[in-house]
Amino acid sequence: MEPMDKDAFKQLKETLLSGRKNGYDRLNGAELGAMEDYCAGYRAFLDAGKTERLCAAEVIRMAETAGYRPYSREMALSAGDKVYVCNRGKAVMLARIGKKPLAEGVQIAAAHIDSPRLDLKPNPLYEDSELAYFKTHYYGGIRKYQWVTIPLALHGVVALKDGTRVTVRIGEDEGEPRLVITDLLPHLGAAQNKKPLAEAVPGETLNLLLGSRPIGGEEESGRVKLAVMKLLHDKYGIVEDDLTSAELEAVPAVKACDIGLDRSMIGAYGHDDRVCAYAALRALLDLEETPEKTAVCILADKEEIGSDGVTGMQSAAFDTFMEDLCAAQGTALRVCYEKSFCLSADVTAAYDPNYPDVFEKRNESQLNYGIGLCKYTGARGKSGASDADAETVAYVRRLFDEAGVIWQISELGKVDAGGGGTVAMYMANRNITTLDAGVPVLSMHAPFETVSKLDCYETYKGMKAVFQAGN
Repeated sequence: MEPMDKDAFKQLKETLLSGRKNGYDRLNGAELGAMEDYCAGYRAFLDAGKTERLCAAEVIRMAETAGYRPYSREMALSAGDKVYVCNRGKAVMLARIGKKPLAEGVQIAAAHIDSPRLDLKPNPLYEDSELAYFKTHYYGGIRKYQWVTIPLALHGVVALKDGTRVTVRIGEDEGEPRLVITDLLPHLGAAQNKKPLAEAVPGETLNLLLGSRPIGGEEESGRVKLAVMKLLHDKYGIVEDDLTSAELEAVPAVKACDIGLDRSMIGAYGHDDRVCAYAALRALLDLEETPEKTAVCILADKEEIGSDGVTGMQSAAFDTFMEDLCAAQGTALRVCYEKSFCLSADVTAAYDPNYPDVFEKRNESQLNYGIGLCKYTGARGKSGASDADAETVAYVRRLFDEAGVIWQISELGKVDAGGGGTVAMYMANRNITTLDAGVPVLSMHAPFETVSKLDCYETYKGMKAVFQAGN
């Protein structure tokens, strides 16, 4: 090969090699201002939606403010119409009807609004050594040691036999008492220190401390448990048996906040996956014009435990919603699906230089490099992944580049280091072309996760580009 001067070398390098840049080297001042405005709204969304029920309610509030209305089967639909369906108060599906018929497919963003947490057991209340507790059963893939000694709030509903539903909210507002799970002091923790990390805090010790002050005479038993139950009865009108038909969730009693001296990141509970859910929702609500193809946003429940159940992505609820939309236009559901595209909007792991051994740096997402594409997730030999084809990845590359979206592509850790899943395979199983994409997260599944503001904003831009795609 002939010698090459510096200018020719530089030009060839720029032409042939990937030149990913930190997003802050690409955004202008106007975009930085828009990013901050967007992230302020996202922080408020997180604080309003600590559980899937609360999140669904906030989604509906935002959607109705933007002109969306509940959908029913007898409704006639025209281009530009805005409709939604709420599935049992825990999942929401929204659609902006496009100019083109559903027979030409729809553009979908699918995220989930459940997050790892602690659920109360069916018979949770007990007393031991004159302390009152709630027994819990953890939900999703948590690291149990992270949930001890932090302030916790309790949210949820109690369904009474007469059909009344009582909303419970404890420990979220300023001045309210919090709950906590205690841990062993280091002075007596020698044996605990020798246990593997996953075994040091057994699941059955994740018990919420409720109270210690007894009522009644000292000769009576169960005085602290009774005192706690009386407080619950006085505030909510419930008795112990009502807890058997309750859905009460313990979540971190923290507010979303800026992280870093430069305020470049957001710390909060529930980034996985409300950071993508909010991006998909806002992108849909912010569409100024009627899209060419119908834009659909699905915010599902139960992803953290396999997407099973009536409100999960494997439920027929989504198919029913889409079939109803198709029926309004005389289109077969299968015809719509085979020409549709779905961005499975779920978070990915951000490279953490404190733990480099589990990452393969050349193929990991980094903070401030934009929305992270994942061709496949799964574990080991791609088990449990939809594995998008090359044409699908190229399609999304084109959409993002044309819309000026900053993006990167990665895997979830080293081969055989672990893995994870999303709703992508359940969408792909419906014969919908699907690709995973989302915000890189530090400390994923922890009670307090961290994301980059820039990545949040670029994910929103990416969702909007999908909804605005007309072919």
